[in-house]
Amino acid sequence: MNAARFPDQRGRYGKFGGRYVPETLVAALDRLQAGVDRHLHSADFQAEYHLELKTWVGRPTALTYADSLSRRWGARVWLKREDLAHTGAHKINNAIGQTLLAKRLGAKRIIAETGAGQHGVASAAAAARLGLPCVVYMGAVDVERQAPNVGRMKLMGATVVPVTSGDATLRAAIDEALRDWVSDPEGTYYSLGSAVGPHPYPYLVRELQSVIGREARTQMQEQAGALPDVAVACVGGGSNAIGLFHPFLDDAGVQLLGIEAGGRGAGLGDNAASLTFGTPGVLQGSYTLILQDADGQVRETHSVSAGLDYSGVGPEHAHLMSSGRVVYEAATDAEALSALTECAECEGILPAIETAHAFAGARRYAAAHPGARILIGCSGRGDKDMPILQRTILKDAV
Repeated sequence: MNAARFPDQRGRYGKFGGRYVPETLVAALDRLQAGVDRHLHSADFQAEYHLELKTWVGRPTALTYADSLSRRWGARVWLKREDLAHTGAHKINNAIGQTLLAKRLGAKRIIAETGAGQHGVASAAAAARLGLPCVVYMGAVDVERQAPNVGRMKLMGATVVPVTSGDATLRAAIDEALRDWVSDPEGTYYSLGSAVGPHPYPYLVRELQSVIGREARTQMQEQAGALPDVAVACVGGGSNAIGLFHPFLDDAGVQLLGIEAGGRGAGLGDNAASLTFGTPGVLQGSYTLILQDADGQVRETHSVSAGLDYSGVGPEHAHLMSSGRVVYEAATDAEALSALTECAECEGILPAIETAHAFAGARRYAAAHPGARILIGCSGRGDKDMPILQRTILKDAV
């Protein structure tokens, strides 16, 4: 697969992607596309971006050999440590890049949506860094279950707006952010947090997050003397996964494995596994795979992880699955929480619940492929999840 050719001029990844938006947003997206074309790969923007990644975000992030998990699983396991990046997750790579772009486009304020809170925190931090006010829309359900991140956003000067409409999670937050953007498409920059939405957002987010896979590719060759047999990442909207996968797409010997939120099971409404159980449709500006009923109504989802609790997925992931280049599976809530506990006890690393889905998938892969070189995208740290963990894993602890 020649990864460089996607998306096409219409913003399509095969049959997926595109731009399905109200007329009021067309001009804003056209301005964004022009800004991406002009600035994103220019030498001066890239120099500024990579300076911030190095001196503020803390890149390159480490590649850690997980010795105890390796012995336990009978494989060789490396962790790409996005949990060590500033603000605790991969989201900061995208947030600082988009906020730098917003400044160049003359934006007066930043808006963002967030599910698990990590993109909200990253957006608040990037906006503070560059001197712009920031408003973050967050589903009311997620405000409650991700309280530590709400506090962090407020401390960095952001206004957090709880969204009570719809399912009151990530999908509702994106809807509300889009409404805000429609009201002021020139003075406001919408910093979209995942590789979803109308073109050019899936492309822009992928390009900013691909630093993850580029670093990991070099680090694996340095530490292991070879590329991994498989790279594994959790998938909600899909930004950390596409960031890890994209630099490996043309390496035929590297399998790519995305792990979705299997929730309570396979029933509609019991999971957030759009690639595993979804069907084609339009959601929030993009033609992709979504969780919908027989009448085309988008259904609410379930996951113990706020960041994976989304009814759709980025269009490039839908294309990568349809082309056969990437395999996508689901891990249940119970499997993810078990893998989180195992990682914490074996490696002294507390991954985010989202990330724990990737560990669950990697453990399953290791059982079927003894001795394999496994690269796991450790997309974020689990400090933010302590309220959830207190109610689940730790509920019986003294």
